[in-house]
Amino acid sequence: MRIDILTVLPELLDGPLNNSILKRAQDKGLVEIAVHNLRDYTLDKHRRVDDYPFGGEAGMVMQIEPVDRAITYLKSQRDYDEVIFTSPDGELFTQPMANSLSLLQNMIILCGHYKGIDYRIREHLVTREISVGDYVLTGGELPAAIIADAVVRLLPGAIGDEQSALSDSFQDNLLAPPVYTRPADYKGWRVPDILLSGHQRKIDEWKYEQALERTRRLRPGLLKEE
Repeated sequence: MRIDILTVLPELLDGPLNNSILKRAQDKGLVEIAVHNLRDYTLDKHRRVDDYPFGGEAGMVMQIEPVDRAITYLKSQRDYDEVIFTSPDGELFTQPMANSLSLLQNMIILCGHYKGIDYRIREHLVTREISVGDYVLTGGELPAAIIADAVVRLLPGAIGDEQSALSDSFQDNLLAPPVYTRPADYKGWRVPDILLSGHQRKIDEWKYEQALERTRRLRPGLLKEE
C-alpha cells in the first residue's frame, strides 16, 4: 500500500507517521507513506497556496491550482483508488471504513486548511470526503494521521498478533470488553475470577456479555446500527 498526504504543514505529520506501528509497518515494507508540501506545487513566487474568497467571506481559501498540480503529478506516477479530503462535513470515519480502506493499493489524502478549499477541488479532484468527528480542527493533518494509523494497523504483518486488531472495539459494533494483566490482586482490587478459571468457553461468554453491557451503557447508538 502507498499513502500520499498533501499538506501545507508537513512537519505536523512527522511524529504520528514515524513512530510505533506506522514506523514498523514502513520499515517492513508493508506501506509507503509520502508527505508532500503543497507549497512545492505553487507557481507563486512567495509559495502561497491560499487567497481571499470570492463573495467577501472572512478567512482564506486554499487555491485549486497547487492541489491540482500535486494530484496530477502523483497520478502520473501510479493509479490511485481514492483521493480523500479530510473535512468536518465529510462521511464519519468508522472502523468498517478503515477496514475497507485497508484493502486499497494506493490513496491520496488531502489535508484541508484555512477557511476551506476551493469547492472545485471537491467537485472535480476528490473522490471521497472523510470526517473524524463533528468538530473543527485547525487543519486536516491530524485527521490524515488518524486515518493512516487506523488503516495501516490492519495490514497483515503490521501488528505482531493480527488477532489483536480483529478484537478491537467497533469491529463487531461492540466496544471491547475489559482487559486485565498481572498482578491478579492489587491493593485488594481483584481480576474477575472467570478470567483466571482457564475455562475458555465461559471466558468468551463473559467477554461478550461485558462488551454488550459496556456498549449499551457508553455507546448505545452502536447497537441501533446493527
